[in-house]
Amino acid sequence: MRDVFYIDDVDQATTLLKPIRLEILQRLDESRSCAELADYFGSTPQKIYYHVKELERAGLVRKVAEKRVRGTVEGFYQAQARSYWLAPQLVSQIGSEQAASDQASLRVLLDLAAEVHDDIGHLGNRSASGESIPSLSLSAQITLPDASRRAAFLAELQTVFKQLATKYGTPSDNVAITDEQGFRLVLMCYPNTEDDPTSTSDNPPDATPPIDSQN
Repeated sequence: MRDVFYIDDVDQATTLLKPIRLEILQRLDESRSCAELADYFGSTPQKIYYHVKELERAGLVRKVAEKRVRGTVEGFYQAQARSYWLAPQLVSQIGSEQAASDQASLRVLLDLAAEVHDDIGHLGNRSASGESIPSLSLSAQITLPDASRRAAFLAELQTVFKQLATKYGTPSDNVAITDEQGFRLVLMCYPNTEDDPTSTSDNPPDATPPIDSQN
């Protein structure tokens, strides 16, 4: 079973985005029969079988075994992946997301996040095929209480970002960069979405914010 199944086909997305099918996929983290699923959901095997076959037809689940039970052959199915990612460009086609904010900066942030989502989905498919995909993620909480503090932070951040881009950017002598050598560096900053981000913090006011990283 792969870690990520990236969906960029509208028919696959339409098949998946039904509540009962999402719940079935969650239960198919291991091999199960339609009868077992029917018992769990309090439904009939016939109804579950219909949804499972639709998921199988869309390539989202697969039959992994058959077993003869009381004179009939019972199929056992399993999800193709542990998680399913929907390509951002499909959202408008299936109408499942509210319109983005009219604020230009937030719209740019949303577009950038969508690009990252799309890139990671494709990289996840490559990883599922056995390719080694080096990556790095960093996250930190910062406090910018007023306009002057935000301006100072922005100026310093832009300076550091420019220095890194200049130092590690594409060579100026037209040297070809392969897929293995080229990396994309993305930086985002937005307000904390919690109502009171400081109420549950264990850090003193002047402490260095925690940084989470993953290779």
